[in-house]
Amino acid sequence: MSRHIKFIITSIVTLSWVTILFSCQDNSRDVNQFNKLTDAPQSKAYDINLFYTDSGKVKVNLRSPEVLDYTHQDFPYREFPNTVDVDFFSEDSAKSSIFAKYAILYEETGLIDMQDSVSITTDDGVVLTAEQLYWDQDESWIYTDQHYKLKLSNGTVNNGDGFDANQEFTIFNSRANIGKQTIDNLDQ
Repeated sequence: MSRHIKFIITSIVTLSWVTILFSCQDNSRDVNQFNKLTDAPQSKAYDINLFYTDSGKVKVNLRSPEVLDYTHQDFPYREFPNTVDVDFFSEDSAKSSIFAKYAILYEETGLIDMQDSVSITTDDGVVLTAEQLYWDQDESWIYTDQHYKLKLSNGTVNNGDGFDANQEFTIFNSRANIGKQTIDNLDQ
């Protein structure tokens, strides 16, 4: 009888282990799908000070107190909820800057939505302020339908509602504006 009980116990233990082993499966797909259903970021980073270099020269310096990574979502993006400050450096080390209290970078489209006290300062003294700006990185184009103020280094001021421009500001299309233009007096 003892042998029979030992056989039954061994069979039950073996059956239990086989059941456990075969019931375990790779559920990473399920976990990833669950993560997509939640509104939580997949990661958070604090006190970011990121440098992008090319051939040993700093091209971009991005600073932000917080970055939230939602790149696991169907429409992936990164959110900068507490300011973002970016400096761009040209070949001759001239600096242009962008500041916004809030920004979202959409990974698939290359579009950046900057909001709340947005300011762009170029290396030649042009200052553009707005409440919201979009920057299409793929097309190198900046635009808004909101109110903006543009001040050139020669004192020219342009206030308007909506514009689009290339990122170098060599092309600037204002939709509706008023302003003060400084014109050099040329003797003929």
